[in-house]
Amino acid sequence: MEINNILVVMPAYAEHEKQLQAAAPGAKVSKVKPNNLSAELVEQTDVIVGNLPPAFLPHMKKARLLQLNTAGVAAPYLALKSSGRDTVLCCASGAYGPAISEHMVGMLLSLMKRLHQYRDDQHQAVWIDRGAVRSVRGARVLVVGLGDIGQCFAKLCSTFGAEVIGIKRRASAPPEGVSRVATMQELDSLLPWADVVALSLPETPNTVHLMDTGRLALMKAGSFLLNVGRGSAIDQDALVNALHSGHLAGAGLDVTDPEPLPKDHPLWWEPNLVLTPHISGLYHLRLTLDLIIDIACHNIKALPDGPFISRVDYQAGYRE
Repeated sequence: MEINNILVVMPAYAEHEKQLQAAAPGAKVSKVKPNNLSAELVEQTDVIVGNLPPAFLPHMKKARLLQLNTAGVAAPYLALKSSGRDTVLCCASGAYGPAISEHMVGMLLSLMKRLHQYRDDQHQAVWIDRGAVRSVRGARVLVVGLGDIGQCFAKLCSTFGAEVIGIKRRASAPPEGVSRVATMQELDSLLPWADVVALSLPETPNTVHLMDTGRLALMKAGSFLLNVGRGSAIDQDALVNALHSGHLAGAGLDVTDPEPLPKDHPLWWEPNLVLTPHISGLYHLRLTLDLIIDIACHNIKALPDGPFISRVDYQAGYRE
């Protein structure tokens, strides 16, 4: 189909603009910062790459593709289903796996090897042996949310020598690095099995406070909890208690609820918590941007009938 105008509202390098141009020969590629957008510009656009500010969604008169730059899909974009438009909505699931999974491994190794404690000691000029450490080799890892991020993390853990079970909404053949795929109905029975529980879930009514007091108590004593999906998946007061009591050996969080974490929240002072400010999936790794543009180019070429990469399932709230 003919594409005349591509609007880019996300960070992009000149090479990325050339890629988009090559995906739709003859189209004009315009990179515009969100605060410089106009309704007229959006109305004239055939393809939008990036998270268009929700205030401009009603002005998408011609847009055949809205390619989000996030893996998650916020509610205003899901509302497009009822707008009567035939715009294809795709997210960027598939672009963030390498960056976020490596961040997860970094947090896990820091906790297992006590590197966070040694860093604290360094700042106090304390020279002390913290004692025994743990290994990913031989560990049992439960990955809750086996999308792109979860699969990348599972593969890395398997490479270290861990046994990995993944949990998805529906059972499927296990991807590389996963011994088997379970469903959410098996979560409670698998929590006592795992040395590491890693969450990479979108926020839905079914995931809010998934890890509450009861489920944290089901986790194996001395195990580790990681979360890089949405902070709402964990009851943070319950997590404080699980860490403070020593039931959990440690936790690694790149997300909290709310964000930023309030300055007086007790999680800040938990000695066995590694906390980062929701930065694992941004654009600190150039590869992430490259992969988003690759997805966008594929989807532009696939118009109008597909198949599309990471097309959004409106009912589920994330990629099909």
